[in-house]
Amino acid sequence: MISGGIMNSKSCSPLAGWVVLIVSLFLFLLSSPAKSENIQTEINPINPRNTTNQVHSYAAQEIVIDPEQQFQFAEHYFQNGEYFRAIGEYKRFIYFFPLSDKVELARYKTGLCFLNGEKYAEAIKAFDELIEDYKNTGYALKSYLKISRAYVLLKRYDAALTGIKNLITIAPNKEIKDEAYYQGGWVYLEMGLWEKAQKYFEEISVQNRKKYNLKGIVMELERKLPLKGKNPTTAGLLAIIPGAGHLYCERKRDALISFLLNSAMIYAAYEAFDHDLNVIGGIIAFFELGFYSGNIYSAVNSAHKYNRDEKSKFLDYLKNNTKIDISSGILNKNRSLLLMCQFSF
Repeated sequence: MISGGIMNSKSCSPLAGWVVLIVSLFLFLLSSPAKSENIQTEINPINPRNTTNQVHSYAAQEIVIDPEQQFQFAEHYFQNGEYFRAIGEYKRFIYFFPLSDKVELARYKTGLCFLNGEKYAEAIKAFDELIEDYKNTGYALKSYLKISRAYVLLKRYDAALTGIKNLITIAPNKEIKDEAYYQGGWVYLEMGLWEKAQKYFEEISVQNRKKYNLKGIVMELERKLPLKGKNPTTAGLLAIIPGAGHLYCERKRDALISFLLNSAMIYAAYEAFDHDLNVIGGIIAFFELGFYSGNIYSAVNSAHKYNRDEKSKFLDYLKNNTKIDISSGILNKNRSLLLMCQFSF
């Protein structure tokens, strides 16, 4: 019995040891948050509430946007040709500083960004909205010219002239009206209406004619006009003889190809019919009819293309030798400074 009791006590002692260990560990865990808090307090005696307040103080600091810096930031993108980034910065300026006296300029520059970025429809919309809101202010009047320019680039010349005529009607002084007549004259030149262009140029006031280099423009118009052209009807009639229409339009290579191809097809059809190969002859004649008609159609188109090319060459010559960039006073011929004028609008 004694030995049995001793054995039971020995067998229970490991269990008791584990129970004591678990209880001690539990008590240690209960006391550890307080100790860790004390340790943290000793390391960093700052009040937790103060830490929270410090965080809030940092968050409470406002980033101040200066209107002039914001506008200059947009101008930086504009000057570097990053037009779509500039648009975002101009719009940011307008949003944060709606009462600034530069809001109208920022909207005008936004339209210029669209125009320079070849987003012509968006440019027209931006300038139209500026005109609607500001009526006859300086930048609103300038917007008529920019709308006209956008329509020219879209090849919508009638719409471009509408804006020019509206500006001429409401222009408050000769300077603005003369610029409208000058740009309107160039629209007519783009359309190939030389006489109407000359009439618009003649409407420019005498004191401003030198500024717009009208003497050079009129001299070139008188010297070059009428332009050498080809009559499409004549080209079509000459094309009855294959290749003659193309030769009239100075397209010698096309003339030779047309002549040889049609001659070969006509001869082949003749030989087929001559040898009683009526089916083959009919097929060849059918295809030859298509080639022959194409020869006439191509000759007429060649005349139109010749005239377009001549007009384009003449316009390029005028732009490079006589046209003035009013905004910078630059003569395109040699980029030399011709005038130092900046309109106030």
